[in-house]
Amino acid sequence: MTFIKSALTGLVLTSTFFAGPVLADEITTFVTDDAAIGGTDPVAYFTEGKPIAGSDEFTAVYDDVTWKFASAENRDKFEADPAKYAPQYGGFCAFGAAMGFKVPVVPEAWKIVDGKLYLNNSLGVQKRFEGDIEGHITNATLNWEIIKDKKPEDLKEPIVR
Repeated sequence: MTFIKSALTGLVLTSTFFAGPVLADEITTFVTDDAAIGGTDPVAYFTEGKPIAGSDEFTAVYDDVTWKFASAENRDKFEADPAKYAPQYGGFCAFGAAMGFKVPVVPEAWKIVDGKLYLNNSLGVQKRFEGDIEGHITNATLNWEIIKDKKPEDLKEPIVR
């Protein structure tokens, strides 16, 4: 239990440190460097099988947040069906959401499950997520309804199920 509490405390501190001030459009979507998911092209996970940095040349606005894309084709795919390509839990860490927190993500910690994109805070957290994908997705989905409209820094205690 102490290990879990320490890990969760680390995730919360990481979230608070990296998230910075939260703006209205950033409450439900992970934004850093003025773009959703740090400017990583969400469509590339599906089409290239890896994260690719988006460009200022190809952008779209979805849920009042700027999204960046590596190409006009990827931007157009996203605009045609944003729910298909946008990561779950607003692009916040799926494992963090399963614990009841909104935690920043890194592009290389990801997985597509049943056609949906899940991002995580680190490769280590990604391994933990993969240890019980179904359980973590279930908990994160339930928790998202509770935490979705809250600022990351206001989430101080895990949600234990």
